[in-house]
Amino acid sequence: MEGKELILTRKSVRSFKDTPIEDGKIELLMRAAMAGPSAMNKQPWEFYVIKSEEMKAAVNKAIPFGKYKSPIVIIACIKEANAVPVAHDLVNCDLGAASENILLMAHELGLGAVWCAIYPTKAFMKAVKKSINMPVGLTPYSAIYVGYPSDDDKSKVKDKYDTKKVRII
Repeated sequence: MEGKELILTRKSVRSFKDTPIEDGKIELLMRAAMAGPSAMNKQPWEFYVIKSEEMKAAVNKAIPFGKYKSPIVIIACIKEANAVPVAHDLVNCDLGAASENILLMAHELGLGAVWCAIYPTKAFMKAVKKSINMPVGLTPYSAIYVGYPSDDDKSKVKDKYDTKKVRII
């Protein structure tokens, strides 16, 4: 799949098969995440790839809208020690780019995925952090549910392009 098609046909998948994801594909997802741009190349991220049913249930309980049943849940985390000191808010950009790269790589690999924000909602951040015993210095940013789309997946590709939102000057 070429870049244009990859980007324009990505969709949020919320229904997954029970089929495990191969370790090689998980590594490619993580490589894609870490290939993302990063302010001053600080790479202020760490990732949890959760396979354990018990841990996935704990994460689902911590995020009210994250009730998806997928083979893995990736928690993208802000690593505070690597955040740009003069502009901490740039971690939002870095982790957003890393999360999008995961979504695009998942699509390229024939997987489906859906992104759920955790940051900046303090209650969600605290609950997720506690649910997986995350150490001090890491802040959960997003949960990405990943798996092979179920046969009854009803998600559709949406053309979201709107000329009214483009200003050429």
